[in-house]
Amino acid sequence: MSVHMVSIEVTRVGNVEVDLPTYATSGAAGLDLQAALSESKVLLPGKRMLVPTGLCFAIPEGYEGQVRPRSGLALKWGVTVVNSPGTIDSDFRGEVGVVLINHGEEPFRIEPRMRIAQLVLCKVERAELVLTTALSSTERGGGGYGSTGT
Repeated sequence: MSVHMVSIEVTRVGNVEVDLPTYATSGAAGLDLQAALSESKVLLPGKRMLVPTGLCFAIPEGYEGQVRPRSGLALKWGVTVVNSPGTIDSDFRGEVGVVLINHGEEPFRIEPRMRIAQLVLCKVERAELVLTTALSSTERGGGGYGSTGT
């Protein structure tokens, strides 16, 4: 089975040179993003922090970059991405930052060049909204949270 490859231009910014993101395994969906820090930072329980990646991406039109948590950090430390998934729009050219939060009980040390999140490339469909006076009916209708019994 072949994998469709999409080229993405990347530039480095800032004073800390990080590695270009890579896939950890041949079947990985996400590219690992590193912390572009010159020294360790401590993320206290219940606090959040914007961590620079030192990278800018030219995401192709028709795609978005999704910044997602790393499962190991979430499980072992309770550290995750606050706005998960964070979206990198195709017209954004600034440095990508990762907003981490510590839901754990212990302070978490973010080390320079530590893998802090992953970047997943996703296709995007654009919507054309059509204003109408009524929507088509469904079995569920307007039932909201918990309306299906779970």
